[in-house]
Amino acid sequence: MFRRVVVTGLGIISPVGNSVDEAWSSLLEGQSGIDTVAEWQDAQIAGERLHVTIGGAVKGFVPEAWIEPKKDIRRMDRFIQFAMAAGKQAWQMAGLPDRLDDQAGDRAGTIIGVGLGGLRPMLDSYDTLCERGPKRVSAFFIPSTIANLAPGNLAIRYNLRNANFAPVSACASGTHGIGEAAMHIRDGRADLMLAGGAESAMHPLALCGFLSMHALCTSKNHDPKASSRPFDRERDGFVMGEGAGLIVLEELEHAKRRGANILAELIGYGSTSDAYHITAPSEGGEGAHRAMRQALQMAQVNPEDVDYINAHGTSTPYNDKAETDAIKSAFGDHAKKLMVSSTKSMTGHLLGAAGGVEAVFSVLSLMKAVVPPTINYTTPDPECDLDYVPNVAREQRIQVAMSNSFGFGGTNAVLLFRRPIHIL
Repeated sequence: MFRRVVVTGLGIISPVGNSVDEAWSSLLEGQSGIDTVAEWQDAQIAGERLHVTIGGAVKGFVPEAWIEPKKDIRRMDRFIQFAMAAGKQAWQMAGLPDRLDDQAGDRAGTIIGVGLGGLRPMLDSYDTLCERGPKRVSAFFIPSTIANLAPGNLAIRYNLRNANFAPVSACASGTHGIGEAAMHIRDGRADLMLAGGAESAMHPLALCGFLSMHALCTSKNHDPKASSRPFDRERDGFVMGEGAGLIVLEELEHAKRRGANILAELIGYGSTSDAYHITAPSEGGEGAHRAMRQALQMAQVNPEDVDYINAHGTSTPYNDKAETDAIKSAFGDHAKKLMVSSTKSMTGHLLGAAGGVEAVFSVLSLMKAVVPPTINYTTPDPECDLDYVPNVAREQRIQVAMSNSFGFGGTNAVLLFRRPIHIL
C-alpha cells in the first residue's frame, strides 16, 4: 500500500514577488513582473544591440536576508541563492525545527530541479581564465555553477541526509523535482522532502540562444507587460524569467504526528517522453496527454474531478496549441468545463524553476479558492478554444488542480493536487 503525500510549506522568489503573499497578491491583481532589463537594453555585443530587451527579472532580492553565514553567499550563484530563500520560506511555513537531528535527517531529503544552472559564473570564469590565466580561476567556480548545489546547500543547511539531487530536464525540471520527491515518500524511502525548482539564466548568451531558435517574444520591447500572452492569437514567443519555487512534502502520518498545517495533498504525478523532436512538441501534444493521464491514474480520480489546470502555457505558437490539444484528448468533453490559466503571462517563463513556482500557485488556488488569470488575452485563437480565465482572477472553490510542465527534448511532467478534505 502506497503512503499518502501532503504539502505543508510553500516558498517563492519570482518576478511577481519574493514571498508567497506578495506573489499571490500580484497574480490575483493581474500584475505582470515582466519589464525592460537594463543590462540588455544598453548592451552592445560585437557592435550589435540585442534584439530582445525584456524579461521577468527578480527585483529587490537581498541574499543577506536569507542566507547565513553571509560568507557563503559568494559561493552561490544566483539560482542557488533563490533556492535557499524559497527553501527557508517553505521550511518556516511548515513549522519545522531550525535544523533536523541526524535521526530525522536520515528520513528527509531534497530534490531541486534546475535547467541551465550557473551560466554566469561559468562564462565569467572562462573570461578570467583567458584574461588572467589558470591560477586565477576561483575555487568557488564549480560549487557556484553545478545544478546539484541548489539541493546540496539546502541539505547542508537543514541536515537533510536522504536523497539529494537535481533533475535537469529543461522546463520540466521543477515539476520532476517535486514528483520524484513525492515518489520517495510514497514508496517509503523518506518521510519529508524539500522539493521544487530554481533558475537564474538571464544572461545575453542564453537570451541569444533562445532567440536564434525563434522561441522568444520579439514584438513587445516597447510594451513589456503585454509581451507574454499565452493562448492569444497574437502570441509570438516566451519571455525569459528567473526565480525559485519550493514546497515541503511529508508523509501524511508524519505531518499529523507533529501537528503540521496540511495545505494540500499531492495525489498524482505523470512523467513521459515524446520521443519525437529536440524542441517541438509531439503532434497533438500526444506525450503531454499521456503524462496527464498518468497523473490521473496514479491519483485514481476521474477527468471530471479536475477543476483547474495551471498550464505550461509558454506563449509560443506551437506549445500553446499542442497543450490545448493534449488537454482535450486527455479530458474529453470535460476539457470545455475546465479552467485553464497560464501564470507565465505574468511571471514569464522561469525555465527550470517554472514547475516549482507553478506548483506553489496551484496549491494556493486550492487553499484560497481563487484561480489566477491569463492576462494579455485579447484575441482568441480558434485553435486554442478552452476557458483560459482571461484577464481577471476567478473566485471559485476547487477540489483538484493540475500543474503541467513540458520541456525541450520532449520531456513532460504533471502534478495533481487535491484540497485536504479527505484528511481533516
